[in-house]
Amino acid sequence: MAVNANPTIRRRRLGAELRLLRLASGLTSTQVAEQLLISQPKVSQLENGRRAIKPRDVRDLCVLYGVSDQKVIDSLMRMARESERQGWWVTYGEVPYAVYIGLETAAASIRSYEPLVIPGLLQTPAYAAVVIEETIPLATAEHIATRLEVRLRRQHRAHHPARPFRLWAVVDESALRRVVGGPDIMREQLEFLNHLGGQPHITVQVLPHGAGAHPGLSGQFSILHFADAPGVGTVYLERFTSDLYLEKRSDVQHYSVMHEHLQAQALNPEDTRRFISGAAEKLLATALLPGRP
Repeated sequence: MAVNANPTIRRRRLGAELRLLRLASGLTSTQVAEQLLISQPKVSQLENGRRAIKPRDVRDLCVLYGVSDQKVIDSLMRMARESERQGWWVTYGEVPYAVYIGLETAAASIRSYEPLVIPGLLQTPAYAAVVIEETIPLATAEHIATRLEVRLRRQHRAHHPARPFRLWAVVDESALRRVVGGPDIMREQLEFLNHLGGQPHITVQVLPHGAGAHPGLSGQFSILHFADAPGVGTVYLERFTSDLYLEKRSDVQHYSVMHEHLQAQALNPEDTRRFISGAAEKLLATALLPGRP
């Protein structure tokens, strides 16, 4: 699917336009919710592009906001119809992090911190398969295969140097030391990570254990920014049964400062490549030990 066909982009654009119209009308999101008999969080989700909006809802909002220009109304309703189109991930059935995939596909840049595993966008198929199988209790073979296919498809854009996607990943040393799937799979993963870290649109930094305490001790997070709204971002916190999305400017700023501190404490990209190469060489030496099957 072409990037500009992503329904999440359409929803974000439409939501931004509706937010501007609401502000121009002088109404708060709470007042809009009361007028339309819906919840205030739903209004926020519509304006942030995290929820599809039907053309008739757009029409009702235009009436509420006092929009009389028919060209503007027609344009907004057309965007609403286009935003109802389904993203590629819908064809895989019920994907638990579908909202995040839509945001990730629409993002112009992502900054992340991963304390325990290699980031999903930078995983090899073998490493990803083991992670999925071992972290989802009682998962069926079909479920694992679907999750793996979705993860690998997500990587298409991140690995494509011609597309405007900026990825900056800070990875804790623990993720490199944890041998997932055996020495051979792990060594392949580390070599692949080094290869991707050499791409101009991808930066990888390792945060060594010697860095001590740091802002990432509270866990994994990702910060997504979008070309259509450069001053607005979304923080994504992945959890096992539910995910959390933070979109207040103060929250995004807080996590942005955290990531800057992690960058400063981590090894620079050149030292990171040497560190990863050293870890891969140790795994190779382990694979060559006498008596190893």
